[in-house]
Amino acid sequence: MRLFVFILFVSFGLTSAAARSAEHLSFVSAPLQTQTVPELGPEADIPSLDDLDTLLDTPEGEEGPDGADDGSGVTALEDDLTGEGAETDRLDGLFAELAVAEGKTQARIRAHRIQVLWLKSGSDTVDLLMRRAAIALQQEDLILAQDLLDVVVTLAPEFAEGWNRRATVFYMKSDFSKSLADIERTLALEPRHWGALSGLGIIQRRLGQDKRALETFRRALSIHPGLENASEAIETLEKDAAGEAI
Repeated sequence: MRLFVFILFVSFGLTSAAARSAEHLSFVSAPLQTQTVPELGPEADIPSLDDLDTLLDTPEGEEGPDGADDGSGVTALEDDLTGEGAETDRLDGLFAELAVAEGKTQARIRAHRIQVLWLKSGSDTVDLLMRRAAIALQQEDLILAQDLLDVVVTLAPEFAEGWNRRATVFYMKSDFSKSLADIERTLALEPRHWGALSGLGIIQRRLGQDKRALETFRRALSIHPGLENASEAIETLEKDAAGEAI
């Protein structure tokens, strides 16, 4: 399977498929490569649809059909986090630190630690599916990515990042209604999800809902002050609004 190289940028107003492929990265709260582990390189054995039923029937704690690991590709920042309560407390603390972070470097570090926690589904099977879906997104195989994420949200309906990633896929397929529905689910589970908010703002802007988009981007920026795409969008939208008022 051929690999495609993503160019990381957000360009509002563009309507080409290439533009949508770039804009979707605003939805993704954690970098796609965060979920790529060494054994999942270009020649990785990505599961087919026939594998999904087997994964669904695999008891938690046991290996899947391809010998899934324990999700260690998510980085060592997880090592000192044990238990749902501890993770929730740590997440709240990181958001408090992010809101007052001084400079882009501090904000980026705290944001990354939040992203790592967001990727913790609590299920080896779901973690495997998420890694496979990330690879499918990198390869622009939207059909496989959606199939994998359909299983993720079925297995783990309380896992916000699963809904957010599927919202990304629907956006890339120009299915805005389904993308919006998944963004709504994401934000219901994690109202502070700046990736989902950025995605919502992008769709609102593409639909000509500039006032709503401005409010959405402001909300995202209040959560993550270092969010450059939100800052740029707010600046542009405010200038447009000022021009209309003249």
